[in-house]
Amino acid sequence: MSDLLFAPMLTHIGLVALLYVLLTVMRAPKIWGVGANPDGTNPFAKLEPRVSANLSNQFEWPVLFYTICVILIARPELYQSIYLWCAWVFVFGRLIHSAIQIFTANIRLRGAIFTINFLAVMCMWFVLAMHILR
Repeated sequence: MSDLLFAPMLTHIGLVALLYVLLTVMRAPKIWGVGANPDGTNPFAKLEPRVSANLSNQFEWPVLFYTICVILIARPELYQSIYLWCAWVFVFGRLIHSAIQIFTANIRLRGAIFTINFLAVMCMWFVLAMHILR
C-alpha cells in the first residue's frame, strides 16, 4: 500500500515541470524576443519573478515530503493510511499555494495555505516518529 504515495509525489513533480514550462515561456520575450510586446518589453515581466520564486519554493519544504515518502515506500511495514491523506493534502496545498503566489499578492492567504502544507508533512513525520519510537 505504501506505493500509493507515488501518485502524490508524481503529481507534485508534474507541478514542478509545469512551473519550469511557465518560466521558460515567460522568459522567452526577454531571452529570445519571442512574444515580446511591440515596444520590446516582456508582457510577463510582473509574473515571471513570482513563478521563479514559486519554483524555488518547490525545492524547500517539499524535500521533507519526498524524504518521508521514500522512507515509507522503502519500508512498507510502516505504512498507514493517514500518510496518503496527508500526502494529498500537501500536494493540493502546494497547487493552491502556487496559484496564490503567482497570481496574487495575498501573503496572508499564502501563509495560511503554507501552514496547511507544513502541518500535513509534520503530521506524517510525527506519525512515523511515534511508530518507530514506541
